[in-house]
Amino acid sequence: MHHPGSGVQKIDAGFSLKAVMAITALSRRQLVYWRQTGLVVPSRQTSGGHWRYDFTDLIALRAAKRLLDSGVSLNRLRRNIDALRKFLPNARHPLTELSIVATGEVLLVFRAGSAFEAVSGQEWILPVAELERDIERLTGGADSPVQGELFATSGEAAGTAGGPPGGQRRGRRQAQGQP
Repeated sequence: MHHPGSGVQKIDAGFSLKAVMAITALSRRQLVYWRQTGLVVPSRQTSGGHWRYDFTDLIALRAAKRLLDSGVSLNRLRRNIDALRKFLPNARHPLTELSIVATGEVLLVFRAGSAFEAVSGQEWILPVAELERDIERLTGGADSPVQGELFATSGEAAGTAGGPPGGQRRGRRQAQGQP
């Protein structure tokens, strides 16, 4: 049974508080506090009034916990989530609908091929190719990583997955008489 305007379904299915504590390693106190303050509110409630979490709620809880574990304070996380709800009114559940990454003092949100700061909404442009050109220009190309090497897995960087991504570049340097 769905109560209009509340956003909460009255149903006896879903994950109990005890189950959610076991799944997420969050304490009862954290879960209750997050519900009371609106950070993550369970989507369901039993006919007896007990809260039940659905799978999407579990994703939101894990995302919040991961951000907290990476050093984001609860207050900062809450400010960022509130700002995202204002900037993106269609994103009713930012922790499950958006990719949020902590980068030092900034929470970056990745959505639809762009990155922006959660609080200000300012778009971030990551000019990796431009940075690579600047490094090559300043160093003369010696030992400068190429974009593919920066994002390669350790096996790829070691050349075990078809050779290093910068292999063609090294070949060009050698063909030009450079080491």
